[in-house]
Amino acid sequence: MNNIITVNYEDKPIYDITLEYNYNMLCRELNKLGTSRKKVCIVTDSNLSRHYLNELIELLKDYAKVVETFTFPAGENSKNLGTVQELYNRLIQSNFDRKDLLVALGGGVVGDLTGYAAATYLRGIQFIQLPTSLLAMVDSSIGGKTGVDFQDYKNMIGAFHQPAAVYMNLSTLYSLSDVQYYSGLGEIIKYGLIKDRSYYSWLKKNIDSIKNREPDSLRELVYKSCRIKQEVVEKDPKEQGERALLNFGHTIGHAIEKLMDFKLLHGECVAVGMVAASYLSYKKKWITLEELEDIKVVIKAFELPISVRGLNPNEIYRVTTHDKKMEGNKIKFVLLRCIGEAYIDMDVTQTEILESIQYILEDSF
Repeated sequence: MNNIITVNYEDKPIYDITLEYNYNMLCRELNKLGTSRKKVCIVTDSNLSRHYLNELIELLKDYAKVVETFTFPAGENSKNLGTVQELYNRLIQSNFDRKDLLVALGGGVVGDLTGYAAATYLRGIQFIQLPTSLLAMVDSSIGGKTGVDFQDYKNMIGAFHQPAAVYMNLSTLYSLSDVQYYSGLGEIIKYGLIKDRSYYSWLKKNIDSIKNREPDSLRELVYKSCRIKQEVVEKDPKEQGERALLNFGHTIGHAIEKLMDFKLLHGECVAVGMVAASYLSYKKKWITLEELEDIKVVIKAFELPISVRGLNPNEIYRVTTHDKKMEGNKIKFVLLRCIGEAYIDMDVTQTEILESIQYILEDSF
């Protein structure tokens, strides 16, 4: 299996996604970017700074003009304009210019925030992604969607800004807690459901080896997921069409994430949202009851939730109407035409959405 996936736009290579089990080959990517002439700022959170930051500093100091670090408190609550402002101040004080480089070392929060800062500082500087969570590797580090939360709204402020490189050290996945690791599988199951029935079947056949993080399964899991994400974002880099299919499970999932005050991880909320969207797909007679039940079995097999308790269905619906994926006064709802093929339905009614919400608020197993 190839270790490098090249992301292209308009038939031109833009950046490489590198899969390794260490940071040994990162120097190759740094040389491509001419880091000997650049100041570099490693942006990370308080959890990751204890694990990989010193290793990266030692590696980068031989390749960069200057190496600085910026660490913020771990967690979704830091993903806001206040943290971005603190990062701007650091960059200004250190005289970073447009030729310099940001390095996002961490999960999705770190990558999204660093990418947004890179997109907006001096109207845009380069950054690279070093994702350390499964969720970030297979989803948020690829495709150039950057952003921060605003007040109660997730990813409401953002920009499209492509990384200069994405480098994945797969060994970082062994340091994840089970709940963090399984959260990433929510997005991975999504890929199979919306784009690749055979991949969905592979996931079902390899549940044990994936849960055990066996190296061969881990590499194939990340590689196949990245290839699906690559193919989608190449066709639609700014989410004008097909890329919106990647939001399967996210409309209701984001509402749950907000109303639960981020007590559930992103992948867990997406998993519940996928059950709701699959239920709607069943009610519209696109998938069978057996397929709906199978989706729930697979999600549950990967230690992800299929329902939530204690939320008001009308509140969940209200929050979905403030989702950034709204078009006019209609919700762009991603549904399954069949396992492996998704579509955007602009005509899902309030009654139908509330019914799907009620479905996930009950113990439907």
